[in-house]
Amino acid sequence: MADKNRVYIFDTTLRDGEQTPGVSLNREEKLEIALALKDMGVDIIEAGFPITSRGDFEAVSEISRKVKGPCIAGLARALRKDIETAWEAVRPSSRPRIHTFIATSPVHMKYKLQMTQDQVLETASEAVQLARKICPEVEFSCEDALRSDRDFLVRVVDKVIENGAGIINIPDTVGYAVPGEIYDLFKHLIENVKGSDRVIFSSHCHNDLGLAVSNSLSAIKAGARQAECAMNGLGERAGNAALEEIVMALKARKNYFRLDTKIKTEKITAMSRLVARITGIIPQPNKAIVGNNAFAHGAGIHQDGVIKKRTTYEIIDPKDIGLKESKLVLGKLSGRHALKKRMQELGYELTETQLISVFGKFKELADKKKEIFDEDLAALLEGERTKIKEIFTLVSFQVFTGNTARPYALVRLKKNEEKSRCKKCEEVGMGDGPVDAALRAMDKITGIEGKLLDYGIRSVSSGKDAIGEVRVKVNFRGEVIPGKGNSTDVIEASILAYLDALNRFLQINPKHKKYLKVSL
Repeated sequence: MADKNRVYIFDTTLRDGEQTPGVSLNREEKLEIALALKDMGVDIIEAGFPITSRGDFEAVSEISRKVKGPCIAGLARALRKDIETAWEAVRPSSRPRIHTFIATSPVHMKYKLQMTQDQVLETASEAVQLARKICPEVEFSCEDALRSDRDFLVRVVDKVIENGAGIINIPDTVGYAVPGEIYDLFKHLIENVKGSDRVIFSSHCHNDLGLAVSNSLSAIKAGARQAECAMNGLGERAGNAALEEIVMALKARKNYFRLDTKIKTEKITAMSRLVARITGIIPQPNKAIVGNNAFAHGAGIHQDGVIKKRTTYEIIDPKDIGLKESKLVLGKLSGRHALKKRMQELGYELTETQLISVFGKFKELADKKKEIFDEDLAALLEGERTKIKEIFTLVSFQVFTGNTARPYALVRLKKNEEKSRCKKCEEVGMGDGPVDAALRAMDKITGIEGKLLDYGIRSVSSGKDAIGEVRVKVNFRGEVIPGKGNSTDVIEASILAYLDALNRFLQINPKHKKYLKVSL
């Protein structure tokens, strides 16, 4: 007897989900997903449509043999050959089910089936009767139910229950319904179908209007106790209702629905990633529950709220779906609290003065990059900790380069000494490349020529907008001085590294200030 206080989760990732354009699963892949669905606690696995191909038949058969615990269902049209083939495929299961269907909407009956209502009614009855003779569990679906005549639906459902169907599925095959409409239909059927108390009503909603999950929840609220869904919302056209969204809605709003599932929700993230890896269909970043941004906070106000109390901006604990924690995405909208927290997580304790200084540089970098990574923060902090007294700072630079012209650079520096009376801190240099040209311009400004002995560049973070770190060794008047510079622009990083070396040289050897082209 079905438990009326729970919702049975019927996963159709391996059947309807495989109908996603571009997805084709082999036997091994189907078995891997089925075993993971079992571990997650799915009640029914619709393993495939056995009549469609030898490969699908074999996949359903192997899943039936090797996946013990869940009910294994095979789909079949209301045809003898389909039903017998489905039975042969699911027979090895400890809980086999034949899921048979026929369309009941006027448009499908007229143009696809070319059958009258009476013919459909007779075909449905015979199909269920046959399936029930050979299989202990039979589910019947009225394809395109939401565009079907309600009185006719009642007649069909009455008849298939009479002939042995134990699960009645009312699918919104083309994603046509809205929540209030599907609620009313389920209520109408449950109240008007004879023997409705002896069967489980099931929803199967498509997402053509973006309402699959809402419609599924409305059906559940009206009395449906089986939800047909697919991981990551895979399926025909815009997809099926997403399993993870239905399950977490029931869990997060248990005070409203007062229903349980047996899904081990902490396995949802791993399950989603497995399906994405095998199918090649990656959930969009803002996908509910399993999207990369589902538990990511980018706005400073939100980040501050989550740091103080997670529930200010999160209705689901990320641990409930198998994530370790929320993600504070550092970017131009982030505030100091988020930066400080992330620095602490990386093991850095900053003084208020250091935080203010690093935060200023963080904001400058955030204007150049969409997202700041941990490596970026480490580079910023390293620069803060190794900061020296800057005699020269970079104001601006422009470069012109190409494979048919000699590169040149216009560089402007600023002197930071209080007694500086320099009027001209700008020069143009020409060189073998844009970096060489920029360094020559700096030499002309300062009057101290450096010889570049070593030059290395590496990426300190990921992405096309990654920070580039340049390290140099420069010989200034017989002394080899190291320098380092970071920027998303490698030419700027090169200028900053050279400038860092120059400032170190002048700080270590103040006597050389007198050799500057423009005195300080």
